[in-house]
Amino acid sequence: MNDGSLYRSSMQRELSLVAPVYDEEQNLVPLYERVVEVFGDAWSWELVLVDDGSRDGSARVIRELQRRDTRVIGVFLAHNCGQTTALRVGIERATFQYIATLDADLQNDPADLTAMFELLDRHDAVVGYREQRKDTFVRRVSSRIANAVRNLVTGDSIRDTGCALKIFRAEAIRAIPLHFEGMHRFVPSLLRFHGYSVLEHPARHSPRRSGASKYGILDRAFVSLADVVVVRWMRSRVRRVVLAPPQETPAANRRR
Repeated sequence: MNDGSLYRSSMQRELSLVAPVYDEEQNLVPLYERVVEVFGDAWSWELVLVDDGSRDGSARVIRELQRRDTRVIGVFLAHNCGQTTALRVGIERATFQYIATLDADLQNDPADLTAMFELLDRHDAVVGYREQRKDTFVRRVSSRIANAVRNLVTGDSIRDTGCALKIFRAEAIRAIPLHFEGMHRFVPSLLRFHGYSVLEHPARHSPRRSGASKYGILDRAFVSLADVVVVRWMRSRVRRVVLAPPQETPAANRRR
C-alpha cells in the first residue's frame, strides 16, 4: 500500500484509457471525441481500444481512429475472449504509469476520471460507483443483488462492482491475477486482498447511446456466483510475507 506523500510532488498528468470493445461500432467515434474534449492537449494520454472479436464494424472504426490520431491504440483479438481478457490485454499494452478502464458505450463519462485521478496521490486505485443509474428497474435490482452476494461471500464492501470506470497506478492493477474470465468484477476486492489502497468515488451514468448491453440478468445475478466462490478461496489462500527484524548478534559470538 502506498503512502501518497511519496507521490504528491511527482504525479504527472498522463493516463492510459483502456476500453474493451465488442460490437460498439456506433459508439467509438463519440467515445474518442469525448476523450479528446476532456483531456485534449493538457494531458499526455492514449486510448487503448481492445476489439474483442466484434461481429460488426468496430475493428474498421478503430483502425480509422488510429489513422486519424496516433494516441489511439487498437488491439484486435482473433475471437471473442470476454471482458476480463480484453481488459488484461489492454492493460498490458498501456504505456503510462496511470491506467483507467471504462466501457466503450459512453454510459460512463470520461470527465469523471479527472477528479478520480487527483485522489491517486493517496490511494492505489479509485473505483467509481453509479449514483443515479440510467438502467431499467430489473437491471438495477439484479445488479444490486449480485453486488450484495459478492460482498457477502468475499467479505468486502464494494458498492458497485459493475461500474467499469476505474483508475489505477499501473503497478497495482498489473499485480493482480486477470487471467481468468469474470475477474474484472472483483478488481477492487483483489487489490485489497493484495494490500493496495482502494477508494470508491461517485460516477455519473448515462443511458446507452447505441447498441445493446452484452450482459443479461442471468449473467449479472447468477452466472458469476461460481466466480465469487473462487475469489473467496483466493482470499483464504493469500499469504503476505513479513520479514522479522534482524537480531543483533551477541558480542561474545562475533568474530574479532
